[in-house]
Amino acid sequence: MTRRGGIKVTQADAEEAIRTLIRWAGDDPDREGLRGTPDRVARAYREFFKGYSIDPVDILKRTFEETDGYDEMIVLRDIRFESHCEHHMAPIIGRAHIAYLPRHRVVGISKLARLLDVYAKRLQIQEKMTAQIANTLNDVLQPRGVAVVIDASHQCMTTRGVHKPGTSMVTSRMLGAFRTDPSTRREFLAIIGLPASTIGSSS
Repeated sequence: MTRRGGIKVTQADAEEAIRTLIRWAGDDPDREGLRGTPDRVARAYREFFKGYSIDPVDILKRTFEETDGYDEMIVLRDIRFESHCEHHMAPIIGRAHIAYLPRHRVVGISKLARLLDVYAKRLQIQEKMTAQIANTLNDVLQPRGVAVVIDASHQCMTTRGVHKPGTSMVTSRMLGAFRTDPSTRREFLAIIGLPASTIGSSS
């Protein structure tokens, strides 16, 4: 059982909603091939949206200060993710690049990937997710700068609507030195393989 907005939602509630959608689509949820579908879809949705049950701040709480004074850029690039858009509940599939300039402490690199997943495993728009990742990393670690770039394909426009396969959207969030220092921003963009002209200081 999960609680959303103060309302208790059970597995049975979810399965009945899925049966209703199957009937609305024009099929019979009781026919042999669809009998187990409501349960399977409900379990899949629990996995798709597991980010709601995790506090992103908790992920970054364990840090390391024994770095021998390391203060150069830390970049985790090409992190694949799957999310779902909040407008059509269609998949968003892409890659994220996350960087920061440590001040006094660093975090395990797997935590950066987990932070991405926490926000990706929610109903999202890409712009908000980009800002959430950067803002959380900045607030918790308080580094000298944070940069997040996300490049993703949205199936709400590739498989429906305007039907434009092969397109992707790029969003970015630059904070601290990545925003104020052009050379730092250029170094980050070079590391992730983007030309410096791709993303300006207003990102």
